[in-house]
Amino acid sequence: MSRTPRITGRELIRALKKAGFEVIRTRGSHHRLRHDDGRHRGETIGPGLLARILADCDMTNEELSELL
Repeated sequence: MSRTPRITGRELIRALKKAGFEVIRTRGSHHRLRHDDGRHRGETIGPGLLARILADCDMTNEELSELL
């Protein structure tokens, strides 16, 4: 199992956009994203939160690393 990368929120959103997600709304620093196939959607994101986000997006660490 590979280690979860340390990235910023901006880097994560850029990578998720490459994977087909789109930002549907923002409120402050919180972004809500959506993918056409129905999958759930400044500072460094901690490994626990990033792991939960990747799980919600049905993505692996390897898939994210390829998009970064």
